[in-house]
Amino acid sequence: MDLETLKAVTPSGYAEAADGYRAVSDMADAAKDRVDRQIAASLRKAEEGEAADAALKQLRRLSENFHYTQVECGLISGALNGFSSEITAPRRRLLEALGDAKALSYSVDADGGVGYPAGGENEATGGELPGGTVQGNTGRYTPGLGPDASGLHSPNPHRAKAQDIADRIAHAVQEATETDARYSRALARLRAAPGLGVGIGTWADVASDVQAVSSAASRYLQDHIPLDKTPADRKQWWDGLSAEQRDEYKRAFPELIGNLDGIPSAIRDEANRENLPLLIASLEGKDDEDSRTKLGGLKRIQERLNTVGAPPMYLLGIGDEGNGRAIISFGDPDTSKNISAYVPGLDTKLDKEFADGTVNRAFYTAKLGREMNPSTASIVWLGYDAPQMTPLELFSGSSVMLANNAELGAPAYNSFMSGIAATNENADPHVTAIGHSYGSLTVGTAAKQPGGIPGVDDIVLVGSPGAGVDKASDLGIGKDHVWVGSADNDVVTRLPSHEEGGSALLGAGLGAVAGGPAGALLGAAAGGRASDRDDDLWFGKDPASAAFGANRFKTLPGPTLVSMPDVWNSDLSFDAHSNYFNPEAGKDQVSARNIAAVVAGEPGYVSREKPR
Repeated sequence: MDLETLKAVTPSGYAEAADGYRAVSDMADAAKDRVDRQIAASLRKAEEGEAADAALKQLRRLSENFHYTQVECGLISGALNGFSSEITAPRRRLLEALGDAKALSYSVDADGGVGYPAGGENEATGGELPGGTVQGNTGRYTPGLGPDASGLHSPNPHRAKAQDIADRIAHAVQEATETDARYSRALARLRAAPGLGVGIGTWADVASDVQAVSSAASRYLQDHIPLDKTPADRKQWWDGLSAEQRDEYKRAFPELIGNLDGIPSAIRDEANRENLPLLIASLEGKDDEDSRTKLGGLKRIQERLNTVGAPPMYLLGIGDEGNGRAIISFGDPDTSKNISAYVPGLDTKLDKEFADGTVNRAFYTAKLGREMNPSTASIVWLGYDAPQMTPLELFSGSSVMLANNAELGAPAYNSFMSGIAATNENADPHVTAIGHSYGSLTVGTAAKQPGGIPGVDDIVLVGSPGAGVDKASDLGIGKDHVWVGSADNDVVTRLPSHEEGGSALLGAGLGAVAGGPAGALLGAAAGGRASDRDDDLWFGKDPASAAFGANRFKTLPGPTLVSMPDVWNSDLSFDAHSNYFNPEAGKDQVSARNIAAVVAGEPGYVSREKPR
């Protein structure tokens, strides 16, 4: 990139090329859809045998080729649009500087040097001071400081003006050179070798391509996408885009659009489904435990997405940062009148267990809720890093340290809920925030943020070690709209307070001698709560207590982990901590139905229980 090249650049030409690549991407997408939904589907119904199997294999390969073409051409389109947008500003500044030089009759050479004429008075001779040529200095140039920006003062009045023009030219060329280099590197990655076979390795390269384009276009994205605005502002921005612009953002930046609060749920789902195979490909073949763990979770989520069921499944967020991110809804949260967003707790991460067990909790809530009110959607929100520890490790750690996860997660949760409020199409949707286990502390912390949890009408806390507040009224929605489920045999709801920590640790030691790790946990809870002298838990007042002041709903007691009534006079359980959402036989259908009733906006169906 030099002065003449920048001068000759036509930004609109790159935008037109981007339109061409987007058209190819659209055609490839349509071709893939026809192969999958029409040709292959018809063949499976009409033919069987080796020939049919061979044909279907070839059709799958063709579909993958079209998919690869769709994604790569979408990335090229995004990169070209980004370059077209970014190169416009330095080119405009260059042309303005050249225009100023022409108006003053200054010459400009190919290297950007500016020649100026004689002028001013030579005090020694009485004649004019000679003219000359100055070169631009980007290091010394600061835009907006005027003709003396160079710091040079010459009796020839043309010298300072020429220096300012030269500095502006050099600055414009330098910025254009950096922009050109960024996009050139990104576009170079998008070249496919002749005869390319699209396989796992290819998709891993595509995932890398996505990151390369996003990195190259970071400045473009900052300028064009309201990343620093509220979800409501982003919704307004999205609504104002043309269909072509929306398509460009989805194709070129699926990892961004799919996780951006304020974007409609159907669009987020579409973008995340596009990005999910790329995330999977980027983790394939990695040997570290973290990658294998996340890969198992991502693959299982993809399997579930490929299975048609009711309520329909929406992928509202996905990522591999931290312990992994996944936001899944059963039912459309934009069209439903009743929406819940459940925050999981201790030891939750993006793994296969999450994709099966934790995700099922949102499924059960949606299914039962829709029996009471069909316009119900239920979300599981893994948008933060939950503490990776067992209940026994929970009370043995620093409460300040352990609260950090909730404090970091609360703003992210509120942003998501603000996005749900912005995209929901109903005038006054009924929104429920649900916190399970440590997730109840995250929800409680979010409720204490200025303005509380956006749009929330009810809060449900289950299996809670404390929500970070002493009274239900401290959650900002009125105590009558706070609901608590606490199974009698749930060990987490019996963890001691800080003041009771000494007797808890003593109980843990005795329990370990009597019954190993299970006995240690049981002994800690029994030892810590033996006196029953207060209602405090590890993170504040017991939400199930009368002092807290919430509505306590009925739950089943749950199975016992170990029973030693003669020693501890207590039956406590791990399983009782995990059954609240599950209506299957042997789980907790009473709690599951009560949670669903709150979510569906039917509090009259909730069976209540006396607080502790």
